[in-house]
This record gives sequence, C-alpha cells and structure tokens, in this order.
Amino acid sequence: MATKYYTHFVTGEARAASAMASSEWSGVVELRHPLESGGGTRELRSLLAQSFDLDSEEIKILHWARLH
Repeated sequence: MATKYYTHFVTGEARAASAMASSEWSGVVELRHPLESGGGTRELRSLLAQSFDLDSEEIKILHWARLH
C-alpha cells in the first residue's frame, strides 16, 4: 500500500555557489513503503532527485510529515 507524505524541500543546494540558485518546493509525494523513522529520508530524497533530474545530494528536505 502506498504512503503519502507532505514534503518541503530545496533543490540545487550543491550548485548554489555557481550560477544556478536553489529553488524551494513543497507538495505531496507517494512512496511504496513507509519511511523508516530516524534516517528514512534517503528514499524520499532519491525519489525527488529523480523527478527533478538531480543527484540526491542536491535535495535538502526542510520538513516532511506523513499524511493520514
């Protein structure tokens, strides 16, 4: 069963020093499995990075919360 999360994050952090500035985003992301408590945001960062065609290191999650 899919699990939905509200996410607030910025993209392009690794490139912020160059000509590309970071951008702030928020929205709902649907994952196949619930995130692990503690360090489970790696999967979330990976999914967001794929959607934006970025490396996962270029995603900084500011806030996330599971939607019920």
